[in-house]
Amino acid sequence: MGSLFSTFTKIVCMVLMLLYCYSLFRNLSLDYGDGKRRLAKFLYQILLFLHFLCHGVLFFHTKDFFYLIMYGAELCFLVLYPFLWKKIYPTFSETLLYNQCLLLALGWIMLERLNTDKAMKQFAISVAASLLALLIPYFIDKIWDFQKGRIAFAVLGIFLLSLVLIVGRVSFGAKMSLNFFGFSFQASEFVKISFVFSVAGFLSEEQNQRGLYKAAIVAMLHGIVLVLCKDLGSALILFMAFLFMLYVASSQFLYLALGFGLSALAGFVSYHLFSHVRTRVFAFLDPWKDIAGKGYQITQSLFAIGTGGFLGLGLFQGLPNKIPIVENDFIFSALSEEMGGIVAICVILVCLSCFMQMMMMGMDMESLFYKLICIGLSVIYVMQVFLTIGGAIKFIPSTGVTLPFVSYGGSSMISSCILFAIFQALFVIQGKEDAMDEEEEADEQQAPKRKGRRGIYE
Repeated sequence: MGSLFSTFTKIVCMVLMLLYCYSLFRNLSLDYGDGKRRLAKFLYQILLFLHFLCHGVLFFHTKDFFYLIMYGAELCFLVLYPFLWKKIYPTFSETLLYNQCLLLALGWIMLERLNTDKAMKQFAISVAASLLALLIPYFIDKIWDFQKGRIAFAVLGIFLLSLVLIVGRVSFGAKMSLNFFGFSFQASEFVKISFVFSVAGFLSEEQNQRGLYKAAIVAMLHGIVLVLCKDLGSALILFMAFLFMLYVASSQFLYLALGFGLSALAGFVSYHLFSHVRTRVFAFLDPWKDIAGKGYQITQSLFAIGTGGFLGLGLFQGLPNKIPIVENDFIFSALSEEMGGIVAICVILVCLSCFMQMMMMGMDMESLFYKLICIGLSVIYVMQVFLTIGGAIKFIPSTGVTLPFVSYGGSSMISSCILFAIFQALFVIQGKEDAMDEEEEADEQQAPKRKGRRGIYE
């Protein structure tokens, strides 16, 4: 009976995810209006129903009231969080917000399945980070001219990374985290945001070779410290963000070509310098050669994805805990095994739609500084998705990067909420500017009529 119920719900969940993706991309193709709002509301309804069904399966298989308590707490969040956005801000991107909520819900569900303690911690951090994110549009609206702080952002980023280099904790061959009073956080997750603001400030404030050199120096200093920390995944993400921001600011394709050449050279040098890089490359090239050792993690990931197939085995029907560090780097594999390859592909499409919305927002920005902010943060987001999923499916060597909102990790959760909130802030500001432009156009159209009427009575 349990297996039958799990099979039924996984098929329904698959259909719901397909409907969500169809409605999502249909929504992106529409202009603002009633049709777009109706589709956004439909996305929200699908999200809530999917969340309900998955928790039904979790409780049905365990008879543990923990899952009902978590469902109630998460449902309160999923209802109140969009409500607060609507009450506080007159305009915001509903599709971007619902995508964020969907990814959060899937992450909570998978973590409850894998590790209940981590699921509770992740939920608590998600709530705190989301409440923090609610304040960001207000501050960005009040302090619009962030480009004046470009030097401060650069100093802050380099200082935090240097602190990690000096007193950071080593994990999996790299210095990545700082420990204070029992709490651990990854500084690089927050430096990604300060880095983008700093580089965007230099490239936009000084639109000449001097500004380019300053931005390149800032990028180089960040990269050097990250390489010394052996955090090559973060170094690659920052470099790609800098590269595309530079291309947009200069419109020089040569910079892109040189950048990709340098990244290939850096990868070659890193392979010969760092043993943990050679281990990951070995696991990527031929994991079956040492299936019980260096290739164990990636082979277990591939077994999980292959076993799940397109339809998945159903929650509690697979063995995702056999994958080492499954909650962090390989949560996509666990999701593929139990919820199916089709749901996993839909998750990729949801992430892709977030990237598309971010880039479209950047294209609409008149300010070069905020246009570059959109480009840089968009690239950072999509690179994290690419590196996490690419490593899980053996498309590229594993880099230890987490999947935003889905993987376990407090620092990643907070930085991802901040990143999405920045785009919501730009959407809010853009909505205000559009409203002001419409008012000005209406005043200009009414002015000749008023003048003509006065002339009649004079």
